Amino acid sequence: MTETVESLFDSGIQRYQAGEDPEILIPLFKEVCDRSPKSSSSWTCLAWLYLLTDRSKLALKAAQKAVKLNPEDPQARVNLSVAMLETGQKGVREHIELTQQIMMAVKELRDEVAENIEDGLKRRPDWKSLQRVQNWLFE
Repeated sequence: MTETVESLFDSGIQRYQAGEDPEILIPLFKEVCDRSPKSSSSWTCLAWLYLLTDRSKLALKAAQKAVKLNPEDPQARVNLSVAMLETGQKGVREHIELTQQIMMAVKELRDEVAENIEDGLKRRPDWKSLQRVQNWLFE
């Protein structure tokens, strides 16, 4: 029996939260994105995993898809901003400003982004691009 896209996604999130290596989770999230290409949350997760494994170009493409599918998702914009910094792209400020506006409007999203950034810095402590984004968003 094949797993549903939702159960695959949920399983991937649980495994990530349990501390599983992002490298191992990438194929799972690629499959979820292939099977459900309009799922912005799946693309957001895949971009995050690529960023954690230092694959900035792949992260940029996944984050661009996530933002295109859901422009109001602050985590997708955080991922896009980090990927843009890591690949030397211009236009990061626009995404940071939009993320700040969204986070000001919805406190739960602000808390979620803050938690995700903290998690990212625990998994990749010297992550300069993420530290810059964190400073811009939370100073």
